Amino acid sequence: MFVEVELFQVIITEGSQTQVIVLREKNGERFFPIFIGFQEALAIDRKLKELVLARPLTHDLLHNIIQKLNGKLLRIVINDMRNDTYFALLEIGLNKKVIQVDSRPSDAIALAARASAPIFVEEQLLNRALTTN
Repeated sequence: MFVEVELFQVIITEGSQTQVIVLREKNGERFFPIFIGFQEALAIDRKLKELVLARPLTHDLLHNIIQKLNGKLLRIVINDMRNDTYFALLEIGLNKKVIQVDSRPSDAIALAARASAPIFVEEQLLNRALTTN
């Protein structure tokens, strides 16, 4: 079962390679922190602050490609954890099909922010995060 979450907070610590994004259960009280890289955190933060750069960055480029192909990012799903690493899927609607593409959660969240797509977390992962924090 998947739980819908929303981007709650991006914590950027200058000088540190590891940053944190916090997802919050939509219509709930549970939180889901994920450690991500500095560049990914900046990409998400820029979109949230609606900062427009002269040239598209990677996440903007991918979003533009999906749109130009008449596709739509339907949702992202953080669906697995192996060796302390989270995994995610992009679910893209294209030609009346749903295509799933493997992704890092940070890239998936950055893309979801650009496409205004919903974010979901596997219930077991959400519960596991609660017991380890």
